[in-house]
Amino acid sequence: MTAMTPGSNIPLPVARVAVDVSAPVRLDVSGLLLTADGKVRSDDDFIFYNQPSGPGVTYRSGGGTAPDAIVVDTAALPPGIEKVVVTASPDAAGQSFQGIEPTATVRGADDGSPLATFTPPRLGTETALVVVEVYLRNGAWKVRAVGQGYANGLAGIATDFGVSVDEEPAAPAAPQPPAAPAPPSAPSAPPAWSAPQPPSAPQPQAAPPAPPAPAAPVAPPAGGKVNLDKGRVSLQKNQTVSLVKGGRPLLSQVKMGLGWEPAYRGKDIDLDASVIAYGPQRNHLDSCYFGKLTILGGSVKHSGDNLTGEGAGDDEVIMVDLGRLPADVTGLVFTVNSFSGQKFTEVAKAYCRLMDAASGEELVRFDLTSAEPQTGVMMAKLIRQFSGEWEMTAMGDFVKSRTVRGMVKPAAQAL
Repeated sequence: MTAMTPGSNIPLPVARVAVDVSAPVRLDVSGLLLTADGKVRSDDDFIFYNQPSGPGVTYRSGGGTAPDAIVVDTAALPPGIEKVVVTASPDAAGQSFQGIEPTATVRGADDGSPLATFTPPRLGTETALVVVEVYLRNGAWKVRAVGQGYANGLAGIATDFGVSVDEEPAAPAAPQPPAAPAPPSAPSAPPAWSAPQPPSAPQPQAAPPAPPAPAAPVAPPAGGKVNLDKGRVSLQKNQTVSLVKGGRPLLSQVKMGLGWEPAYRGKDIDLDASVIAYGPQRNHLDSCYFGKLTILGGSVKHSGDNLTGEGAGDDEVIMVDLGRLPADVTGLVFTVNSFSGQKFTEVAKAYCRLMDAASGEELVRFDLTSAEPQTGVMMAKLIRQFSGEWEMTAMGDFVKSRTVRGMVKPAAQAL
């Protein structure tokens, strides 16, 4: 059984799978059938406890003693359906995921055999969650760990995917003449969506936000993921970007630049940037740092140590040739440590940025906006997907460690 991390994916070995989501509290679990544009075809594609079955997708209640589940029969999904997202929200009205650790388990629907598990990390005020997605890629069905939270409840998720959550059967249809019959596509009014409503649920017809100006960095939605097609991406903590441009995975040489400044004028800051390489079982393969400037056959190289942190620009740079990395390298975690024992509360403007090594173009940037009195921080991770593409996730997680050696175990746990 595979323990998945946000953004990771695995191929499905069976056509019928069940995704159950367990937690210390009762959860409402739902499924949405989506087309290539990421929307439902109609409200009938929203599968939940009041509408428990649809084409190829079924809601299965745990009866309060077992987790609710969504069963997906990929062979029975209608043509044009390319993804099924599985969502969860606490049953109690207004309850968030703060202090609740939900775990999704993907099983073979026929024999119950576990295939993968996923526990979304670091949840807080979210009241609903896109947990995993079952999706079609190049003719094969896969499952991806998502973990995207919504602060406006299941209404926010449903609205994002095109479900008319505000439509109630008893509401008058303003533009319709009196006693107008139900629309031909629905013999009766769509079932009432009876999950808890937030105080101000979003309107289903709200216009999408205007796209950013071409020169501005692209910011993914909270917990979301974008690719590089729209230009430089500015990440916040826990956000992910797919290193794909023009439909092609980025497999060239990239540079990870890490920089920082002293928080107090005149005080040198001696920090050390490193990268830790892991295999498919989160096994430590090697570490690249100021004492070992080249690893993995030269596919990863370090620029050398900066003893003060003074000056503009990157303090230390790590070169990664994505196309030459050995096949068993599936994860890279970039870290910064203070060997002298200075805390990150004495550091200002710490950041990491991914650049195209050939052109120098900045592709992705993450600015550390908070600090803790610790001596180590995990800045970002690169994860290789089964498709061959790489994804970068901003981390910003602090650790009590003055050396890269002390970062190996916590970084493995964060993959």
